[in-house]
Amino acid sequence: MNLGNAPAGPTPPKLHLDHVQLQQMWGAMLRIRRFEARCVELYQAQQIRGFLHLCDGQEAVAVGVAAALEPRDAVVATYREHGQALARGVPMKALMAEMLGRREGCCRGRGGSMHVFDAATRFVGGNAIVGGGLPLAAGLAFADQRLGRGAVTACLFGEGATGEGVFHETLNLSALWRLPVLFVCENNLYSMGMPWAQADAQQEVWRKAEALGVPAEPVDGMDPVAVQAAAVRAVTRIRAGAGPRLLECRTYRFRAHSMFDAQAYRTRQEVEHWREHDPVERLRRWLLDNHQADAATLARIEAEVEAEIDAAVAFAQAGTLEPVGELERFVLAEVPAGNAGPAPAGTDGAEPRRAEAMAGTGRASPGRVDAIPGVATPAAAPAWPLQVPA
Repeated sequence: MNLGNAPAGPTPPKLHLDHVQLQQMWGAMLRIRRFEARCVELYQAQQIRGFLHLCDGQEAVAVGVAAALEPRDAVVATYREHGQALARGVPMKALMAEMLGRREGCCRGRGGSMHVFDAATRFVGGNAIVGGGLPLAAGLAFADQRLGRGAVTACLFGEGATGEGVFHETLNLSALWRLPVLFVCENNLYSMGMPWAQADAQQEVWRKAEALGVPAEPVDGMDPVAVQAAAVRAVTRIRAGAGPRLLECRTYRFRAHSMFDAQAYRTRQEVEHWREHDPVERLRRWLLDNHQADAATLARIEAEVEAEIDAAVAFAQAGTLEPVGELERFVLAEVPAGNAGPAPAGTDGAEPRRAEAMAGTGRASPGRVDAIPGVATPAAAPAWPLQVPA
């Protein structure tokens, strides 16, 4: 749907997946499921500390969205981000080491389960604040847009974040500036222990986005092929400059909100009903029924997944803890040896030299925003403060 001044963009090609790609998709979801199952065991053995939020049941969203992205793109996640990190390409060994708080982890053990970050894959971390990743994603997209990278930022969040003011503010700004952002709402029907039906008068998140000028659509979040197809459609248009898009992936988490959650807000019957739509088992049955894989092939993939997890656990358990003496390290940015850092602006003519260096490149000098793409700049700004007529 084309809203406001947002162009529709090019028509994306129809998604075609062969049997090898479908098997890989199933393996990617199984990899996430089994990784988190092992994390539960390690948590119960007190080798993983703090909070642990699992995406068991939501694997199709992470795998489907990741399949539509390129290495130059960025991903902003929530604190339920293990699956998103694995699907994005964060090495399992580094992720497991992070879970166990080891220096060999992708954040040197300082992030843990809720704050995974990996610069190499542009996985810009889990965020423990509800809706906190939304403005971060807009900022990343704005930077990519200004630098002409052609990159897309995928921002994943839960339906509870759509009740935050920052959701509306970020989508509004993204629509105005046509930022290259793919907003992905993982609607699992519960904001922690609050049923979505009791939390918001507008049950369809995609309609909220359209009201803010962001084209959107609902997607079966238990079907990785449907998610990938929708994500490819959206990313193709975003990358062509058509502005942001939103997908409402309707999914469900089989496990508790966190390891401390008694789940008194839902019944066992409800969970079992949703397990009938388990994305991992659903695709496995489809592969077998449609002769896209045989039992031996799936058993081989399963064995490979288990071997990778065993290796990751062994790597993490053999890792090291940071010494207490480094507790305050990384609070402030570290200056590389031999580099005293930039001098204050105006003290050595650095700002004029920087502007001169940027001349002729077609890019604004760093630190300045001369014009925002897609937004007309008035010939003369009105005087401020504005005078109110008597």
